Amino acid sequence: MTAPGRTSPRTGAYYLNKRSRGFERVVIMLGADHAGYVGRMRAMAACFGDDPDAHLEILIGQLVNLVRDGEPVRMSKRAGTVVTLDDLVEAVGVDAARYALARAGVDATIDLDIDLLTRQSNDNPVHYVQYAHTRLCAVQRKAEEAGIGMGAPQDFQPSLLTHGRETDLLGVLAEFPQVVAAAAALREPHRVAHYLEQLAGTYHRFYDACRVLPRAGEEPDDRTRARLWLTDAARVVLRNGLRLLGVSAPERM
Repeated sequence: MTAPGRTSPRTGAYYLNKRSRGFERVVIMLGADHAGYVGRMRAMAACFGDDPDAHLEILIGQLVNLVRDGEPVRMSKRAGTVVTLDDLVEAVGVDAARYALARAGVDATIDLDIDLLTRQSNDNPVHYVQYAHTRLCAVQRKAEEAGIGMGAPQDFQPSLLTHGRETDLLGVLAEFPQVVAAAAALREPHRVAHYLEQLAGTYHRFYDACRVLPRAGEEPDDRTRARLWLTDAARVVLRNGLRLLGVSAPERM
């Protein structure tokens, strides 16, 4: 047990371990009821010879509530009814747990609906995004099976993508670098999650409005190849965004 007014030795060891591995800035998240530790941790960094302003960054998270069958799961240390992160992972899986925690802002209370996170439906955010990736992969597989190639990158003709749903998808794809940069600079990974959901929805609307692969008996043309390039770009961005959040990008579901 840590004596009153002191910072746990484990916290100091964690900080030093990070610094010894070459990290210039150590980011530590504290719970909403531990804001009083900020001053102590800054003093700890100073005692190690570091500049707290340069080498330490502390984020204050909010409470995480679990909901099951529409009712909050009551937790109590005294009653021994605490739910650990391992319990959450066992209940919903690694992908759902990571995504659900990442898609909420640090300053927001998180309500995790256990039933929702295990549901294979579009109202489950992680399933919605992962399903979009599998749909994109399926289009690529069907194109390969039909012997339809995209051609060389220099043959891509974006001028052929004139449908409103095509331009919508191009616009969302173009936002990805700025979204990632802002998420990193502001320590807000939820920006990536919300972007992926936007991208998934935009692709679904594009797919419903624009035929990517030709019908039976039709020959692929330059527009077909342009739409395949657009589909591949969406697949790559979805995969990269999921990987940034530590969530898998399945090719089949």
